[in-house]
Amino acid sequence: MSILTVQNLSHGFGDRAIFNNVSFRLLKGEHIGLIGANGEGKSTFMNIITGELEPDEGTVSWAKNVRVGFLDQHTVLEKGLSIRDVLKSAFQYLFKMEEDMNAMYEKMGDVTPEEMETLLEEVGVIQDMLTNNDFYTIDAKVEEIARGLGLDELGLDRDVNDLSGGQRTKILLAKLLLEKPDILLLDEPTNYLDEQHIEWLKRYLQEYENAFILISHDIPFLNSVINLVYHMENQELNRYAGDYDHFQHVYEVKKQQVEAAYKKQQKEIADLEDFVARNKARVATRNMAMSRQKKLDKMEKIELTKEKPKPEFNFKTARTPSKYIFQAKDLVIGYDEPLSRPLNLSMERGQKIALVGANGIGKTTLLRSLLGEIKPLNGTIERGDFLEIGYFEQEIKTESNNTCIDEVWNEYPHLSQYEVRAALAKCGLMTKHIESKVAVLSGGEKAKVRLCKLINEETNLLVLDEPTNHLDVDAKEELKRALKEYKGSILLISHEPEFYQDVATDIWNGETWTTKVF
Repeated sequence: MSILTVQNLSHGFGDRAIFNNVSFRLLKGEHIGLIGANGEGKSTFMNIITGELEPDEGTVSWAKNVRVGFLDQHTVLEKGLSIRDVLKSAFQYLFKMEEDMNAMYEKMGDVTPEEMETLLEEVGVIQDMLTNNDFYTIDAKVEEIARGLGLDELGLDRDVNDLSGGQRTKILLAKLLLEKPDILLLDEPTNYLDEQHIEWLKRYLQEYENAFILISHDIPFLNSVINLVYHMENQELNRYAGDYDHFQHVYEVKKQQVEAAYKKQQKEIADLEDFVARNKARVATRNMAMSRQKKLDKMEKIELTKEKPKPEFNFKTARTPSKYIFQAKDLVIGYDEPLSRPLNLSMERGQKIALVGANGIGKTTLLRSLLGEIKPLNGTIERGDFLEIGYFEQEIKTESNNTCIDEVWNEYPHLSQYEVRAALAKCGLMTKHIESKVAVLSGGEKAKVRLCKLINEETNLLVLDEPTNHLDVDAKEELKRALKEYKGSILLISHEPEFYQDVATDIWNGETWTTKVF
């Protein structure tokens, strides 16, 4: 039975078409990976099927009584609520049932025997539903999911208003999993999870009996949980059975077949056009020429898919810094309370260090302390001479209202508009993106604009906090290559081993120095 049916969907923003006559069906128990390059419309598709966005054309039909759970990273959490409150709100419908049941018990003192029988029957039904939905073990379920996603480390009684965007996303994901909807819609759920919690989510989704649609650029994760791929490219949506690796193989074969058919057809067109040109003027062969012209006119032309520009990242290197990038003595990091024991760390010129470990242990705090953005609680940090630092933050707090061109031009006013456009195009952005406002771009396109600013800066130290979040497969591969070739030093936070292991000369595990208990 179809849970969701999308028919003849077309949608665009201004003159930028995203979908053209797209159809889609989701069946019970299907585990779908929705894939495609940055900006192809994956998040837009999610917003259309959840009703957040009205399509220009086409219909979206859900089966009756289907409970849909959507991981929407823009949901606002109410100030004053604790993490526990938000997680327990997943069971709001059960608490309402309990309330109704208690009201019925109160009524029972003043009713006739017939009414009493009806009330007892209704109470019995509610009681069964509460028991079947594990109502009496809600606290245990909340703690189990919180542990799985690492929320217990934040403290379940903590006010949600005190948390970062990434931590809030984890809470929304936990609430969603507790709701156990008939279909889960997950848009890059691993972005704010560390390796240990990605592993937990992977096992959870492998055992998930209901349907889900998952957007993710984390290919090992995607491969391990899906059984179907829907590929979004050039305003089309195509279905492939199997995992991502199988899709890649089939897609490549299909592409080669289309290219071969295109070449064959081009030769046939050239032969027909040549015959028509040579014979249309001669009376004896005019009919044959007209016949071939008709064939040409009726021919359904094969069109090759336009190749998307592949990103190209090449970091500019500044002058050589001193031997030591920084030296930290008895360094204690934190805000109101210590996040680390006293640390003695040093980084030398040419080192490429990956900083790994669970979320919430202070990896970003350490970076910001070393950069001088946060004062340490104790100890000293001595930074080397002639440092030219390029910093890629994990979260940008303020939304830019600039166009992409202005965003880069403001940083590099000496460049011509042609040079700014060329720099953005090199990062894999197309003209339609380059002329758009940054605010309307997808997460991956925004990251490419930020990388464009970074690669045009002369640096000898790159400090990168989760730079692969939102980036598509091609951009990730290219960034990895560029970082391997970079002549300067790198301090990198990443939760993707297949990304950082090829780049790093040294790995620092924050779990060995954190004050957090594991």
